[in-house]
Amino acid sequence: MSLRATARIAADADGGLPLLVSDGPLALRRTRASGPYTRVTVVGAMSAPLGGDRLAVETEVRDGARLLVDSAAATLALPGRSAEPAAYDVRIAVGEDGVLRWLPEQVVSVQGSHLRMRTAVELAATARLVLREEQILGRHGEPPGTLVTRLTVRRAGRPLLDQELAFGPGAPGGWDGGAVLGGHRATGQLLVVDPAFEDKPVRSRLLGDFAAVTPLAGPAALVTAVAPDALAVRRLLDTALSELAPF
Repeated sequence: MSLRATARIAADADGGLPLLVSDGPLALRRTRASGPYTRVTVVGAMSAPLGGDRLAVETEVRDGARLLVDSAAATLALPGRSAEPAAYDVRIAVGEDGVLRWLPEQVVSVQGSHLRMRTAVELAATARLVLREEQILGRHGEPPGTLVTRLTVRRAGRPLLDQELAFGPGAPGGWDGGAVLGGHRATGQLLVVDPAFEDKPVRSRLLGDFAAVTPLAGPAALVTAVAPDALAVRRLLDTALSELAPF
């Protein structure tokens, strides 16, 4: 039987978590944080997502709140009894002067799996955001499953970013070619949205041979990286994170 589960988080400016609701395999825990952030860690309570599962995390960062969301381990997309793809939806809203650092561990696309991930973000005009996504295509020595991810971000009601990536069997041709992954099996993106970029725009530049910083048409920057493995991708994105998001 396929799972249906939605976990919910709401953070207040005083550091409180008026809403912290776990569901199914999505167990939420308040954990210790350094600095001004309230921290929530997503702990996988069982193997998921499997084929046919429908999982979601809804997060509200209220006006003036500062929230860090991470995860205790990588998410493994696994094949299941159902031939239907699994779905994992992340829905985020950040209010005025709110700050969210969304830093989960990697998504690993296991051979035979089919996962569709959608992340939708609504930001107030003065909100700040750090959002990291990392995709690992197959466990060691195995080909990947099918993984489709879409990230949409709106700021002050206007579109900021709409990006879709597709990898593995069934993805459009060329996903593993020189213009996309170039034979690598790990990729990642880091999005930083900061009103301070309006006065001091981010410049386009390379980070080594396989990562680039791209300013967006708004106070935001997108870092895209490919690498042979998860550790190399994390190092590239961590370098960018320290430069672009000191808050």
